[in-house]
Amino acid sequence: MKKDLGVAERIDHRIICGMIRERATVLDLGCGNGDLMSLLVRGKDASVQGIELDGEAVHRCVEKGLTVFQGDIESGLADYPDGSFDDVILNQSLQEVKKVDFIIGESLRVGKRVIVGFPNFVDIRSRWTVFFRGKMPVTPQLPYSWDETPNVRFLSIRDFEDFCGSKELRVLEAVYLGARGTLTCCPNLFARTAIYALSRQGGRYTGGA
Repeated sequence: MKKDLGVAERIDHRIICGMIRERATVLDLGCGNGDLMSLLVRGKDASVQGIELDGEAVHRCVEKGLTVFQGDIESGLADYPDGSFDDVILNQSLQEVKKVDFIIGESLRVGKRVIVGFPNFVDIRSRWTVFFRGKMPVTPQLPYSWDETPNVRFLSIRDFEDFCGSKELRVLEAVYLGARGTLTCCPNLFARTAIYALSRQGGRYTGGA
């Protein structure tokens, strides 16, 4: 599902790895070519599985000795019992799915936490491109032209936080990445990528399956 984002994605991976505890059980949804999975195995001795739709990406994961299943996460995670994993990861995948509510609900059913990473579609560079050039932005975080993009959701950090509030999701940790690394000031304006660790609030999720 994911296009190689170069250095920016490797920073995402390191941050997500830092959110995962040692020897955790992890499911990576839309795992791409398995770079993040490999990092979790090496860095955290984690037990990791992945699900990926693209056949070539699945082959690359297998070449790395990773456990990955070819499938569409949009169809759900019915093969996994409740509480199968410590963490479920949706890194650079959420904006590509149609049933966001369903996917988040399924992730929180099979995992204790869900870690979500997504591009902020309204960072200042994107706003500048739309306002002054009258064109859809193409950036390292949004590397596709309008006619090739797999993205079906165009969200901001503020949109996602409103979603979390409406679904009574608990934000355990949030990290915002700008042009020069992490930032804390005005993330909806300056952050290019956001990463959230989430859990159910009060043991429940008000959306999803």
